[in-house]
Amino acid sequence: MLSAKFLDELSVRIREVFSQSPAADVEKNLRALLTSVFTRLDLVTREEFEAQQAVLARTREKLEALERKVAALETAAPPEPAPPTTTPPEA
Repeated sequence: MLSAKFLDELSVRIREVFSQSPAADVEKNLRALLTSVFTRLDLVTREEFEAQQAVLARTREKLEALERKVAALETAAPPEPAPPTTTPPEA
């Protein structure tokens, strides 16, 4: 089998060749292009997304707790009597 040292050396040499080739320039240009496109798309960062996700989870928990409280209050309260119905007098 191949040794870890050999694989590390091979990796270093491949990186050196890649950094000296035109492919490195292509990668830089592609990154700049993609960054520009993503900026125009008005995307949110991962951190912003996760923060909003946490806020939504807390809000959902509060809503569920309030729904449980309302359900408990509804079952504990006596039923309201129906309003009396009045019939118009006959002429």
